[in-house]
Amino acid sequence: MSKFKIKTLVLSLPLLAALSTAAFAAGFSDAQTKTFAASPKSDYLAGTHQKMGLQCVSCHPSEVTDGEKEINQKCTSCHGDLDALATKTQSQNPNPHKSHLGKIQCTACHSGHEPSVAYCTNCHDFPSMKTMKQGKGANQPNFKEDLAKYDNAAPTKVEKTQLLVVGSGAAGFVAAMTARDAGIKDIIMIEKMAIPGGNSQLAAGGMNAAGTKFQKEKGIEDNSELMFKDTMKGGKNASNPDLAKILAEQSNASIEWLAQKGAVLSNVGRGGGSSAARMHGPAGGAFVGPYLSKFFRDKAEETGLDLRLNSKLVKLITDKSGNVVEALVKGKHSGIYRIDAKAVILATGGIGANADLVQALRSDISKDIKTSNQPGSQGDGMLLAQKIGADVVDVKEIQLNPTLLVGSPVIVSEIVRGAGAVFVNKEGKRFISELTTRDVTSAAVSKQTGGVAYEIFDQGIRDKVKQLGAAFELGLAKEGNSLAELAKNTGINPDNLVKTIEQYNKYADSGKDPDFNRPGISVKIGQPKYYAIEITPAIHYYMGGLKIDKNSRVVNKDGKPINGLFAAGEVTGGVHGKNRLGGNSISETITFGRIAGQSAAELIQK
Repeated sequence: MSKFKIKTLVLSLPLLAALSTAAFAAGFSDAQTKTFAASPKSDYLAGTHQKMGLQCVSCHPSEVTDGEKEINQKCTSCHGDLDALATKTQSQNPNPHKSHLGKIQCTACHSGHEPSVAYCTNCHDFPSMKTMKQGKGANQPNFKEDLAKYDNAAPTKVEKTQLLVVGSGAAGFVAAMTARDAGIKDIIMIEKMAIPGGNSQLAAGGMNAAGTKFQKEKGIEDNSELMFKDTMKGGKNASNPDLAKILAEQSNASIEWLAQKGAVLSNVGRGGGSSAARMHGPAGGAFVGPYLSKFFRDKAEETGLDLRLNSKLVKLITDKSGNVVEALVKGKHSGIYRIDAKAVILATGGIGANADLVQALRSDISKDIKTSNQPGSQGDGMLLAQKIGADVVDVKEIQLNPTLLVGSPVIVSEIVRGAGAVFVNKEGKRFISELTTRDVTSAAVSKQTGGVAYEIFDQGIRDKVKQLGAAFELGLAKEGNSLAELAKNTGINPDNLVKTIEQYNKYADSGKDPDFNRPGISVKIGQPKYYAIEITPAIHYYMGGLKIDKNSRVVNKDGKPINGLFAAGEVTGGVHGKNRLGGNSISETITFGRIAGQSAAELIQK
């Protein structure tokens, strides 16, 4: 993650002595220490520490937990936390210690006994992070794995719990919190990645909810029936109506549930395909994903949730009656072990980072198309549940988001369009309503020159939409003091762009868009500076997944619930049909996470 030079850190002799005490761990023999010092691994971070006079025990005990919490505590005790390091490395661009993923652990990037790899480079193409100081010979991690090799794996130990939650995105955390509130205290949450959050932490837009107090405060008329109809229409009427109705009817309660817990989503914007502004986010327009992910992590720490990072589900095990009763887990340090549980909740996300699986399901999607998904989105939960007889639905429904920020894996939120941004192509002409659904917009953008388009906006929109921050921080937003200057700096036809925006502003004055029928057109583009962001479609969301019933129970191919197995979030299918509306994903994770947690708790307490 960083080129921060450890040799510049001054450690006092008392601190060195304290770090080397055997009180911290069982310790290592002299032979072990000498063997390591003579091995090629001494070139890595641990060797660097050793050459400074530190011993193995200075940084970790002889047995390290999979989450590596004890190592990270030692890291921060010497070097400071992520915020402190970000101050020291602020001259670097990008700053390797300023993360949109929150306070991630040091070991997410820095490895003691193997080459270090910056976690950011799993998604971003940052030249300054390609090779870390102790990263010589490093290979980019491969998160795709053939799970069949664990079919006959034997565990080295067995643990027991009441509830096992797999995945630490919004759905997983909400399920765990709900189950705890219902009286389930013995809960283990496993997360295969080095940091918690899943795709939820990347969500930029907001959470759809209808009839909320925040809408009413702003004079927005909306109700669950309208949200249900929008969801069905957006999904081409292919959604399971029972699930879509739950999504809409419980959305306000989910907003209230979050608020009661301390996560207030009071900002309201409008997304494509919605008949009213119902996309809720934090006050001030901050990204909803990082906001909620931090909130969930803080709650987990506050309640003492047993959250295990670097811990991957590799097999679900049933008894003779077909009840899910056990799971095999592969820990980074602990190896294969078994967890016996009275209920398992899968919140493992979608398939968007598994290019082979995407191709197997949809050969029409180019192999070269990028994804906005975090690298752990490999479809593990769905595939493992299928092995024990789980049914799936809408398996070919893979959504492209039309607004991937070219040059990055970042999605430009629909809030930007909802606030007034205008789509144009390289020729400087509009080609679609900015607030139509994602599938229609993605198809339209793909047909433009180069398969790209631009979002044009002015200073007024930039000032009020915080979701634009990433584009500017990454240096991917173009600007100009006039529309003509912006066009020149961006490579857009200047004459056409000026004419297009002039005409658009007239439509905004009249409140009608005869060209493309943009709903609620009212915001003019007229306040310098002017800005452009280049966008292109990318794999964004999987509408397909495990088939569930109204209680979030996973259903088998005979249409019967698999006892002990629940699922919520993107690992499930049926809610969105053939197309997901922006804002409905976070809404789904909260609502069905609550349902899964409650249903699991009721089963456990029988």
